[in-house]
Amino acid sequence: MLTTTRRGVLAGGAAMLAGLAAQRQAEAQGRRILVIASNQDIPNFDPHVASGYSASMALRNTYDSLVRVEGNPPKPVPHLAQSWTVSDDGQEYTFKLDPAAKFHDGAPVTAEAVKYSFDRLLRLNRGNAWMIAGVVDQNSVEAVDATTVRVKLVKPFVPFLSVLPWVWIVNPAQVEANKGEDDGQTFLRSNLAGSGAFKLRRAEAGNLYEFERVANAWKQGGGNLTGAIWKITRETATQRLMVQRGEAQIAVDLTSEDMDALKGRAGVNLVIEPEYRTFSMKMNTRHGPLQDANLRRAIACAFNYQGMLDVAGYAELMRGPFPETIDGFDKDLPIYRTDLARAKEFLAKSSTPNGGIKLTVAHVSGLEQQRRWALVLLDSLRALNIELDIKPMIWPDMVSAARSPETTPDIFMVYQTANYGDPDNLAYAGYHSSRNGGWQNPVYSNPAIDKLLDDARGETDPEKRRELYVQFQRTLMEDSPDIFGVLEKRKLAMRNNVKGFTFTPVASNAIELFPLSLG
Repeated sequence: MLTTTRRGVLAGGAAMLAGLAAQRQAEAQGRRILVIASNQDIPNFDPHVASGYSASMALRNTYDSLVRVEGNPPKPVPHLAQSWTVSDDGQEYTFKLDPAAKFHDGAPVTAEAVKYSFDRLLRLNRGNAWMIAGVVDQNSVEAVDATTVRVKLVKPFVPFLSVLPWVWIVNPAQVEANKGEDDGQTFLRSNLAGSGAFKLRRAEAGNLYEFERVANAWKQGGGNLTGAIWKITRETATQRLMVQRGEAQIAVDLTSEDMDALKGRAGVNLVIEPEYRTFSMKMNTRHGPLQDANLRRAIACAFNYQGMLDVAGYAELMRGPFPETIDGFDKDLPIYRTDLARAKEFLAKSSTPNGGIKLTVAHVSGLEQQRRWALVLLDSLRALNIELDIKPMIWPDMVSAARSPETTPDIFMVYQTANYGDPDNLAYAGYHSSRNGGWQNPVYSNPAIDKLLDDARGETDPEKRRELYVQFQRTLMEDSPDIFGVLEKRKLAMRNNVKGFTFTPVASNAIELFPLSLG
């Protein structure tokens, strides 16, 4: 007969609890989850609609493109395409796909999927479509066979390979099955149809987005991460403390003061590197008082540039829309600097010669640097008898506000980080009228600017191309649609147990998870 005593039950229970604890500890050690602290929510998962660094982070890890970008200086390297050839005239590219490539549902990534993705991007004409607009059309991409893609450009485009890392390939079967009446936009806003090394495990808007590595993903190698969490952390000081305490392994929005506070901290590495990253204050040229070019010029002359630089930290003042290190920069460009007498001359020529108006400036909520620059602007405008309403907004709301002139604030603060190291990136995205309704260029439209940028995209003669960009810069400066602010160095903080990270000066805050490990 079996007899069970109370002492035996307790001993057995204790042994069972100890066993469960050991099992959980083993599971925790087996899971390597990287936590990234970011201010910016992910507004959309549609790879042909979404843009911004948070969306780029999500898409580059859950979708694949024909080529990737890596290195410093950045260069395109094979990804879905194992290899490619280019015709002598530079207008025809033939890509050979990796036959191992497959989508998350197991379907192969075919040449037809590539064609479908290019065509959908052009149809929607949103997101990163501007990168290939006017260069590729609906007849350009041909599926030669299952693993061969031919792309015939409408006209020469020097940085074509450099833009391809941002043209994501979707699973046509999944999109077509959920196409609805909006070409699958409703479905892809919150669902994935990709082939990337990670998939989305959960999404909690305003809180966190969790990614997990795809089991038996087609791409082999990489780091040891089993997953990652994009943790929404509005305050930069909180991001700093999370890295300092080991609650996050990477922080991507830190101020210069945050970086200084982390210097010498045990277990923390700092990345402070130059990058094509501009910050400007875009003025609403199509609605409200700032339709008046003389008022815009007055504000550009009244602004306290030194005050902006004083609170910027690791940065330098912009001299127009381009970094000085980019090809085509005009070293003789006439620029605006603080000159109150000149500001008042422009104001006198404007529709509000005595000021007496109130403007609104929007900035990303929680970005301390932008808040400080808004205060510099507020103080600067007082000299023109102009009031300023400072409006913090979360990023998805700023993206929504940019969709029309009527909803765009008078002044719209925006960082623009180049996705490729060519002047076309900053110029076309920021100032071509085809970008109107997006956060990079909510409203600015100028036919002369459009023609210069269109011509420059297809000009293969380097000297002629540079001259077109010089004309662009001078025309833009005369029109004065922006307060050109600062060029900031990229600032990242990460725990020293993060392995495999290499800095590339394009979209470096859209962290690529595949090569990373936790030691």
